[in-house]
Amino acid sequence: FKYCFLKATGLDFHELKLEASFQLMAKDIVAIPGDAFMYRDFQARNVMLDADNNPYFIDFQGGRRGPVQYDVASFLWQASARYSQSLREELIQTYITNLKHYIEVNEVKFRQNLKLCVLFRLLQVLGAYGFRGYFERKKHFLESIPAAIQNLRDLLQDNGCPYPYMREILTRLVGLPQF
Repeated sequence: FKYCFLKATGLDFHELKLEASFQLMAKDIVAIPGDAFMYRDFQARNVMLDADNNPYFIDFQGGRRGPVQYDVASFLWQASARYSQSLREELIQTYITNLKHYIEVNEVKFRQNLKLCVLFRLLQVLGAYGFRGYFERKKHFLESIPAAIQNLRDLLQDNGCPYPYMREILTRLVGLPQF
């Protein structure tokens, strides 16, 4: 994110302060309980329907153990989907309700960890879009940036970044005229 997206925008920031924010975020991310299969690239294009309209999944090469919230973040905040907040909320609540059939769920903690995973995923996606768009000049990735920025803007309005300096930089980023 920092090298392939943020620096490419020309936004001025203090490298060490931002790095300290990333370190705090990394500490918080690894503290999220993560003993589930984490798909890692869970998005609509990797969900297929068979002849009887039963869903099945493809593209597992990035799978590993991790927090269940990461896949929820990947799916519901994919830039190209442009899901409404009300649809996201409905799907999150459905997910939590069904997850309770398998494990004990503290809904408040689940949602806090989900916001952190959404932040992490959005930064990861913007880094990839920056690399593939700004540096490799791939049109699809350049066209996907505004929707990802809108997701980040919405997350910031929902207090989705608990790191003051990172929040300051991201708020300035989403306010840039090109977005």
